[in-house]
Amino acid sequence: MTIRFVTSNAGKVREAREYLTDDVEQIQYDYTEIQSDDLADIAVAGAKEAFEETGGEDPVLVDDAGLFVEALGGFPGPYSAYVEDTVGVERVWNLAEMEDNRRARFRCVVAYYDGETAETFDGAVPGRIVAPRGDGGFGYDPIFEHEGATMAEMSTERKNAISHRGRALAKFADWLAEN
Repeated sequence: MTIRFVTSNAGKVREAREYLTDDVEQIQYDYTEIQSDDLADIAVAGAKEAFEETGGEDPVLVDDAGLFVEALGGFPGPYSAYVEDTVGVERVWNLAEMEDNRRARFRCVVAYYDGETAETFDGAVPGRIVAPRGDGGFGYDPIFEHEGATMAEMSTERKNAISHRGRALAKFADWLAEN
């Protein structure tokens, strides 16, 4: 069975192939991202739309992810990409540095849809918000520290080994093997 991963990010597809024994095909389709405070709602809506718009033959995967800063009430959460583009990572750090509690989580929800069944699988990586460091990664990686290193300081292999997306994909792979 081929699973179509709806993303423009080839790195996400490589990561998915590490967890899934089935063929993973990258599909670039710009689905409508609904406005919701719930990553699962966003991912499922995207998966259903992408399934229909790409022919409705093979199951699809869509993921949605975000950075959830505890002291900021979970902000930016599901709005992380928009906040990164409009406010910027540095300003998110500036907001967090004013707080005593800098705990945060990277969260990801992977949604699977095959035309009948919609299932979601979540993964999270705990950490804390710190002053920007490191040259690797993208997005919020320079300000998110996990076990003493920011994601931007980690190699791709180390980052993928602990990633929120990887944790969600591992749960999906287990479910897929049983079903």
